[in-house]
Amino acid sequence: MKLKTIAMIVGIFALSACSKLSKENYDRLEMGMSQEEVESIIGTADNCGKTMGTMACTWGDEDSSVIKIIFMADKAVTFNYSGLK
Repeated sequence: MKLKTIAMIVGIFALSACSKLSKENYDRLEMGMSQEEVESIIGTADNCGKTMGTMACTWGDEDSSVIKIIFMADKAVTFNYSGLK
């Protein structure tokens, strides 16, 4: 019984982490935020890549909900989304 309760609590926390990827949280993002500030709102990026002095990061999955942000000198300079609710 205890094991089922613990598993349920862990599952709830895992699902609640996914809820950070929402239109409401996207609307809280602002140009000039650092990557750390962005991650405090929408969580850790799923994928980041550096190219010519920029860092492009993606949160989510292209097939459902995704947020893409480009950072220059650790400041958000462009961001967009698709599929957020």
